[in-house]
Amino acid sequence: MLDLGRWEKRPTDRGIVISHVPPPKRHPYDQWSPDARALDLVGDKWTLLIVRDLISGPRRFVELQRVLPGISTEQLRSRLNRMVADGMLTRKRYREVPPRVDYELTERALELAPVLGELARWGYEWAWGPPRQSESVDLGAIFRLIPGLISADTMSSGTIELIVSDGDNGQPRSYLVSLSPGRATLSEQADHTAEVFVRGTTATWVRALAPSGDRGGLEISGQHGLAELVLDLLSMGSGRQAAVEPIAESAGV
Repeated sequence: MLDLGRWEKRPTDRGIVISHVPPPKRHPYDQWSPDARALDLVGDKWTLLIVRDLISGPRRFVELQRVLPGISTEQLRSRLNRMVADGMLTRKRYREVPPRVDYELTERALELAPVLGELARWGYEWAWGPPRQSESVDLGAIFRLIPGLISADTMSSGTIELIVSDGDNGQPRSYLVSLSPGRATLSEQADHTAEVFVRGTTATWVRALAPSGDRGGLEISGQHGLAELVLDLLSMGSGRQAAVEPIAESAGV
C-alpha cells in the first residue's frame, strides 16, 4: 500500500526500479487529482511526442532531433533530462567515440501508448486534414501510433511492412508492424519475411491517410485483409472534418 507523501519503489518487467510517485514538478498544477498528477508528468509541450517517437524502440539524441524537427537542442535536452528524472525514460551511455547515449521508455511511459491512441482518435475526429504548409510530413509519426490504436478485441496476427519508397534522402524507409491478438508492436526495419507489404511514395501515403482516404496509389502484396486492418486504423479522419474546416475559415486561418 502506498501512503500519501511517501515514495515506493517497485521493480518493472525490465528490471528497472522506479518510484511509484514521481518528484514534484517545478510548476505543478497543485491539484490532488489523478489527471492533474498525470499532466504534471506529460502535460508539457513535446513530452507525449517524445513518448510516441520512442514507442518503436530506443533512440539517440540526434535521432530524436531528426524526428522532432520543431524542437530546439536545448528544449530537447531539458525535456529528456526531466523525463529521466520522472522515471519516464532510461538513459544508457556507451563507451564509444564519439560518445553514444540511448533513450528508452520505461514501463510507466510505455503504458501511455493507448492514451496516445485515444488522443489520435480525437484528433482524427475533430482536427484531421491534409498537411498544412507549415507542417513537416513524417509518416513515421503516424505509423508509431499503431500500438496505441489497436483494439483489445482484435484477433488478427501477422506481420505487415509499411514502406515509404522515397523516405530519408530518397531511400526507402520501412516500418514493421507485428500483430497478435489484442496487441501490436512497431519496429523501424525491413523484414523480407513479412506476410504483407504496403508500399507507396510520401505523396501516395498522404493521399491514403488524409480524410479522402484515397488508397488507390498504394501497392499491396500479401494478405489484403491484414493490410486493410492496419490502413483502417490509420484512416479514421473523415468524421468531423466538414465541421472543422468552416470554423477554421471563419477564424481567418
